[in-house]
Amino acid sequence: MADPSLRRALDANEFILAPGVFDMISAKVADGMGFKALYATGFGTVASHLGVADAGIATYTDMVSRMGTIARGCRTPLISDADTGYGGLLNVRHTVMGYEAAGVTAIQLEDQEMPKKCGHTPGRRVIPAEEMALKIRVAVEARKSPDFLVIARTDARTTLGLDEAIRRGQIYAEAGADVIFIESPETEAEMAEVGRRIRKPLFANMVEGGRTPILPAEKLHAMGYRIAIYPAVGFLTVAAALERAYATLKKDGHSNNLPADASYGFGRMCELMGFPEVWDFDRKWAEIAGNLPPQKAAE
Repeated sequence: MADPSLRRALDANEFILAPGVFDMISAKVADGMGFKALYATGFGTVASHLGVADAGIATYTDMVSRMGTIARGCRTPLISDADTGYGGLLNVRHTVMGYEAAGVTAIQLEDQEMPKKCGHTPGRRVIPAEEMALKIRVAVEARKSPDFLVIARTDARTTLGLDEAIRRGQIYAEAGADVIFIESPETEAEMAEVGRRIRKPLFANMVEGGRTPILPAEKLHAMGYRIAIYPAVGFLTVAAALERAYATLKKDGHSNNLPADASYGFGRMCELMGFPEVWDFDRKWAEIAGNLPPQKAAE
């Protein structure tokens, strides 16, 4: 069953700040930090799982498996990228049912043509708004719990302009989407215009180096945004840290010269991954096994 806390937060006009997670290490680190939600990024998940571009190569099976692993491994509600729903209306229904069963709390569906592309890269094309509206209606009908949120994204801004993107957002809101996601507005003024003209909770995509300006949470909230995701902050930071660590290892021939704060620490990593529980389990059952009577040899 979907976590009701996100629905309650939206109803209470709270602001939800969600860091991007892309594997179980990033998810477990973020899960212990008190965020109201985590965002399972499509770009990062595809990159870490398959090592390829987020360009429609990953399948529903690839993604629902990874999203389910993250959702089951975290206590924090998970918002998941589900691309276009991986096909037509029947695919969208199957996607919603699968993601909800996997433990995801909110799903993001977009109006791109297949194969889709990352929202801050060129070459995106969109389907007719009316076709996407049907996908949203199917998604809303397919969910078992009203606490499972449907986030409708349009990629129309980059190729068709802001007015068309806002028009689509309004249509998708009427179709039943819980949250509206206008991808890639290019200025603060455009973001404010979206907030003035769409009367639904809004979703902001804050990508370092992307097309949209990164604004403070307070300013976004005042504009009408209720959820802000930072999908790339995790994998961009991790890639840079790995590059520095590997370069030091290659140059020096050992890891002794890594700065103290460059490492999470082996002990902390063991705790994060649950080794203390494993060690307690092993001690308990080793003691029990040690008290068993010796086995008699066969006569």
